Amino acid sequence: MKKIGFLSFGHWSDSYGSQVRSGSDALLQSVDLAVAAEEPGADGAYFRVHHFARQLASPFPLLSAIGAKTDRIEIGTGVIDMRYENPLYMAEDAGAADLISGGRLQLGISRGSPEQVIDGYKYFGYVPPEDSTDADMARQHADVFLKVITGSGFAQPNPRPMFPNPPGLLPIEPQAPGLRDRIWWGAGTRATAEWTAQQGMNLMSSTLLTEDTGVPFHKLQAEQIQRFRDAWDEAGHPREPRVSVSRSIFAIVDDRDRTYFGRGGTEDDQVGVIDNSVARFGRSYADEPDKLIEQLREDEAIEAADTLLLTVPNQLGVEYNAHVIESILTHVAPELGWR
Repeated sequence: MKKIGFLSFGHWSDSYGSQVRSGSDALLQSVDLAVAAEEPGADGAYFRVHHFARQLASPFPLLSAIGAKTDRIEIGTGVIDMRYENPLYMAEDAGAADLISGGRLQLGISRGSPEQVIDGYKYFGYVPPEDSTDADMARQHADVFLKVITGSGFAQPNPRPMFPNPPGLLPIEPQAPGLRDRIWWGAGTRATAEWTAQQGMNLMSSTLLTEDTGVPFHKLQAEQIQRFRDAWDEAGHPREPRVSVSRSIFAIVDDRDRTYFGRGGTEDDQVGVIDNSVARFGRSYADEPDKLIEQLREDEAIEAADTLLLTVPNQLGVEYNAHVIESILTHVAPELGWR
């Protein structure tokens, strides 16, 4: 394992115990948590994107703010639902955020997760073409996005522009060098992981897979990662790809941890139905550091990935979540090969 970051869903509510009570709280505390996580050496600050929910949605203002207030930590998403996106406008936003951060953007995109509303992308003005699905539309949007961020010109210039144009067709601006190699696809199946490799994107795999073969989650996810790497090699891409997995992991080191997560690491995988398909959900980990290390060493997907994203309970506040991250980095991560 080379990198460890955190992944926040950015929930807010006015329920009892929540320290994140508004959209403003969620955004500002997300910036503060990224700053705090950078201090002990966390490698990444990633944020989930959900529409029509009291959670983080449009990510680029947040990522730009974090990029301006931090120096080293990677900033990213896990994931942007491409069904909702204008790929050209998104390319402008992504280029700007990447330049503000000095080239630290790691952008996770995908078809997205189950929604709060029915066909929510239609309210954003996007409808799949006839004889295609919303998943097809997401991939079509992604294809346009990937093409325009490479900097190739495609737009016919005005012969009488307000400002002088360079010769030839015009590209999207601003351009962010190297961003194309820092795009990830959130894959929920083994087949999608292979497609991701064929497209030359990094693989982002979360705490659920939308298929189940009866084997433990971490083994199924490890198989997904291996299929991705095999497909990458077969495609002949010149660079080394990256692979991330997400986990809920809590090192119990004080009384607060025992209060929140003190039942220990006894959870198992769960199997359920998502989008009318059987899905397998990975277990959470919570235990004292020495026991946690033993458990995580048996997680084949963590071993196979180069990046681990710790899902954090953001409604418990910045100070506690910074403690959660630092506890893992201090007491657990070195024994798993971090640094």
